[in-house]
Amino acid sequence: MLAALKKLFASDPEHYDGVRRINIYLLRVLYALMFFMLGQTVWQEILSHEGAWKPQEAMVWSVWAAFSALAGIGILHPLRMLPILLLEIAYKGMWLVLVAYPLWSEGRLAGSPAEGMTAVFFPVILVVLILPWGHVFRRYSPFRRER
Repeated sequence: MLAALKKLFASDPEHYDGVRRINIYLLRVLYALMFFMLGQTVWQEILSHEGAWKPQEAMVWSVWAAFSALAGIGILHPLRMLPILLLEIAYKGMWLVLVAYPLWSEGRLAGSPAEGMTAVFFPVILVVLILPWGHVFRRYSPFRRER
């Protein structure tokens, strides 16, 4: 039992570029949640939509549909699809800082149209915690040395 736990939390340079197995499993769970939960909502909306789309509304649904499809690839290739998680952290983080925080600091978030979106975007903190940041910096740093 202890050996299995050690293996779960040990890095695996042979298979996952030095990323711990626990991170790989958590990334796969995250991608699966995105694929199934987001995908179900998004594709149901797209496939059942009637009439002409408003351009901005269509753009939002299209981006989320692409996100859910790419998350499906992430289930199989969790490290290769890290850029979509970085994009998720960036856009949700910016939205929380630019929209939700000012409303919250003024006491106007509760009951506002932004309240629901804040509830959906705030769990991005879990993505930040799950991401193997050492791998991200080694792989995507502009200052890294090519091998």
